[in-house]
Amino acid sequence: MTLTTSRRNFLIGAGASATALVIGLKASGALAATPEAAAAAETSFTPFVRISAEGKITAVIKHFEMGQGTTTGLTSLIAEELNADLQDVDVAFAPSNNDLYKNLAMGMQGTGGSTAMANSYQQYRRAGAAAREMLIAAAAEKWNVSAADLTLSDGVISGAGKSAPIADFVTAAAEMPVPAEPKLKDPSDFRIIGKTGIRRRDTSGKINGTAQFGMDLHLPGQIIVAVLHAPRTGAKVASFDASGAEEVAGFIEAKAKQDNSGVFVYATDTWSAFQAREALSVEWNFDAAESRGTDDIRAEMMTMVNSDPEFTVKADLSQQEAADALASADQVIEAEFWFPNLAHAAMEPLNCTISPREDGGIILHDGCQFPALVHPTIAGVLNLDPSKVEIRTLLAGGSFGRRANAESDYNVEAALAYALTDRTKPVKMVWSREDDVRGGYYRPAFAHKVRVGLDASGTIVAWDHRIAGQSIAKGTMFENFMVHEGVDHTSVEGIPDTPYAIPGLHVGLTDSKPLSKVLWWRSVGNTHTAYVMETMLDMVAKAAGQDPVDYRLKLLAGGTADQNRLAGVLREVADKSGWSNKAPEGHARGVAVHKSFGSYVAEIVEVSGTVEDGVKIEKVTCAVDCGIVINPDVVIAQMEGGIGYGIGHVMRNAITFDGGEVVQSNFYDYEPLRMPDIAAIDVHIVASTDEPTGVGEPGVPPSGPALANAIAGLGKRVTHLPMVENGVTFL
Repeated sequence: MTLTTSRRNFLIGAGASATALVIGLKASGALAATPEAAAAAETSFTPFVRISAEGKITAVIKHFEMGQGTTTGLTSLIAEELNADLQDVDVAFAPSNNDLYKNLAMGMQGTGGSTAMANSYQQYRRAGAAAREMLIAAAAEKWNVSAADLTLSDGVISGAGKSAPIADFVTAAAEMPVPAEPKLKDPSDFRIIGKTGIRRRDTSGKINGTAQFGMDLHLPGQIIVAVLHAPRTGAKVASFDASGAEEVAGFIEAKAKQDNSGVFVYATDTWSAFQAREALSVEWNFDAAESRGTDDIRAEMMTMVNSDPEFTVKADLSQQEAADALASADQVIEAEFWFPNLAHAAMEPLNCTISPREDGGIILHDGCQFPALVHPTIAGVLNLDPSKVEIRTLLAGGSFGRRANAESDYNVEAALAYALTDRTKPVKMVWSREDDVRGGYYRPAFAHKVRVGLDASGTIVAWDHRIAGQSIAKGTMFENFMVHEGVDHTSVEGIPDTPYAIPGLHVGLTDSKPLSKVLWWRSVGNTHTAYVMETMLDMVAKAAGQDPVDYRLKLLAGGTADQNRLAGVLREVADKSGWSNKAPEGHARGVAVHKSFGSYVAEIVEVSGTVEDGVKIEKVTCAVDCGIVINPDVVIAQMEGGIGYGIGHVMRNAITFDGGEVVQSNFYDYEPLRMPDIAAIDVHIVASTDEPTGVGEPGVPPSGPALANAIAGLGKRVTHLPMVENGVTFL
């Protein structure tokens, strides 16, 4: 998709003043700037910084904010290079424009894969540095002094005995030659990047209620639509009776979805829409519907991992050679693992609003994670030229992957509901918590079977690893670049590419048909592969009679960059947790370390109690190496959040099916982590000069296995999840 926009329209749409300086990067990497008064269409222009005629700086954010801190991180990069106070820089979400605002790691506009800071670090710093140099150049010319004698700080240019606010130079700066290679600040001069105590840009609005999420939006004359979804995948509406709904005050009408997979219920307010939906009487056709249950799919996957795999993922030894090595090993450690489907369960249920424009187009108001996918999809559904579709991005109350899928499902659902109206009023689609929990697009279910052979010294001689699960990419637009030789990499990531030097590694994969739509879930395949790798290594170390940390360090002694950095966080967490000291009486500790999304995270969980009477999580100690740290407080918060998210789900969460229907419906039977569940979390950041890497997801993968390894120290090895359904009680 290619969209064109003029600089003039961009500035007007963003509410800029009559004259403004806009700085950004062309697609070629060259910088560009223009005065709004002379703006002309230029599709390769990529603005990230706006400075109004009054000197107000605005950072244009190309990654949406779902709580992960992008508005703070990207604004910090702009503010740093402009020597501005972070709180003085306004934030605006970028419009939908794939050419101008694409994620450099993905090639399209979207947020995900913990890439926001990693792909924007140099891009946003260069934009800020260019603005600084152009403003100074304008001042130097006006004052007839050398630019080298001037500095910019806190919105004021000074030097050579003169001083003036940047507002005095905005118009002239827009006419200045654009520096091809603006000079970036030396890290020793940073006053924002890497500093603690920096207040997040989105905190105050979330506290005082001024921050606007999709659920908060209320447009004049809007209609609310709730959706009665089919109870089983593939079921269709045979008929429905809305006479009961007609008795609900505020009910407007009910219409079957265009594909008969549900019924739209329109009302004047959310409560009325939900009540009217409950009053519908629907006859469902289940002829083509899913009828299997979780027990069926689990049995199927366990059979798969005990059979020859469908695809070979990695073969340091052939399957036969691995079998021979295992047969001659001094001892073999083996285990089977089960991971159920999981819901994303964000605090804000899915919603979005579509409102009409005077030109016949529409505006989609949404916490939109992937505009590059949503924009053309919505245009197609509504039979509109893409230029007639505008996306206004709002804050999102979490996502964990749910808002980003190839089908743009909930956006499409809103568009279909809008299409059945006369298109003169805004239509706001709202899902209930039950809709959200039962709405599909789950973390896939997976099974593993691992057999590890050791020689007499405890050294690994063979590792046979078989995986069965539900592919996320196959059958979607992502298949062409995510599936190679039949293998969906998200099903196995973290195993064939492990930094551990594991001799005789053989990895096989077999695909299983899912019970429902599946999707990436915070840290994707690493959610189950890290659990298996780290619990198996713990079992192997103990079978070898060696310390679990020392055993891992031996496997990371090869001297590669990955091994050195993974070993670095492992040593750090061992030191900070007091690993070398014996745990207190009645306590046990477990360790896990994993690389994902370019970052290296090690965690040690300390527990107390007994598995029968109740386990208490006393403390989680974490060490993270994520390259150059932009906002340390955000990194710590993301590690804390990832740890809680990962631990909470392995403790007690599962989406299960009975006869094709989802059993769980709300937080009473799909319970989120509670504050008392973890007594303390202690995060340590390992200093690094490497480029920034991800922090939104890497805290999740080691958390579950670190907890499992700690519980094993109390006498219970858990390989089938969730833990509460497999012999563990938590206090």
